[in-house]
Amino acid sequence: MSLLSKARRLIIKIGSSLLVDEASGQIRRSWLDSLCADLAACRARGQEVIVVSSGAVAVGRRQLGLKPPLKLEEKQAAAATGQIRLAHAYQEALAKHHITVAQVLLTLEDSEDRRRYLNARNTLDTLLRLGALPVINENDTVATAEIRVGDNDRLAARVAQMVSADALVLFSDIDGLYTADPRKTSDARFIPEVRELTPEIEAMAGDPGSAYGSGGMVTKLVAAKICLSAGCRMAITRGETLHPLKAIEDGGRCTWFIPQSEPRTARKQWIFGSMKPAGTLVLDDGAVKALQSGRSLLPAGVVTVDGEFDRGDCVLVKDAAARILGRGLVAYSATDSRAIMGRKSGEIEAILGFRGRDEIIHRDDLVMEG
Repeated sequence: MSLLSKARRLIIKIGSSLLVDEASGQIRRSWLDSLCADLAACRARGQEVIVVSSGAVAVGRRQLGLKPPLKLEEKQAAAATGQIRLAHAYQEALAKHHITVAQVLLTLEDSEDRRRYLNARNTLDTLLRLGALPVINENDTVATAEIRVGDNDRLAARVAQMVSADALVLFSDIDGLYTADPRKTSDARFIPEVRELTPEIEAMAGDPGSAYGSGGMVTKLVAAKICLSAGCRMAITRGETLHPLKAIEDGGRCTWFIPQSEPRTARKQWIFGSMKPAGTLVLDDGAVKALQSGRSLLPAGVVTVDGEFDRGDCVLVKDAAARILGRGLVAYSATDSRAIMGRKSGEIEAILGFRGRDEIIHRDDLVMEG
């Protein structure tokens, strides 16, 4: 199996210069149809697929008669106009394969704020579970210069990190990483595989170089760094050809960045090393044994809730002797956790007035000590 076909959860990033014709400002329908045929083939063999797509500003500015360079407010207006056309194009192309498409707009804050990160991840997980194909774009309509991701290469990597993806494919106007920019250096050497982002590798990045795309090789290596830390492999490849995913599987040239850990392991390491605990849950002996056997933490096993925290915050988990067992991302606020501690999961809705998760901390969001 190829590195692409082995992925359980696959993210595809599409740049504006591939999707939008520079001369007319129209969406390249034949190319999009071929890509969607590839996406349908991936789903048919059991893969979950998310698309991160540029193009809203490029399409919308033509409709509004705007010429680059665009001011921030003009870019926001162009995005608002172009996004509806872009979403409709994806809907039409995927409907041919009986695939439901879902539009998701994100900003950098959605990936960095813990509660918004959790909400976005849960939404994407739910869409995938229900069989929809999420199409994500940066929310240019409301983003400001201070909070924008800046390019969809990094946004795609953030999404891959968020959903614990196995693979990310960045379609570009170049077929991979070279020792130097091959458009400027005739003896530039192609690099087929990267397992570590050394200073020498980072020095190979070139300048941004496409009419619509805002990300050059520099931002692609930033994306690779995010993916490698999340345990997600990443490919850079040329995307202009029809059926670009099939081209990779047929042996088309690309550079693969290979991580040293699996997505879940990397995410748990990130929780353990990066999150500052906002509170503490003290457990009974039964819950301690359940966690040590790899199970989730249910409300019935919690005897004390200390501190003030919100849903999505990191909390410590301790036993009755105050020994730290681990830490995790909590699914309920401190107030709600106190209300449901010691109670069965089936009672949560009656107590809180809404149906949340059965677990206070799901095992995927829990990192045990030792």
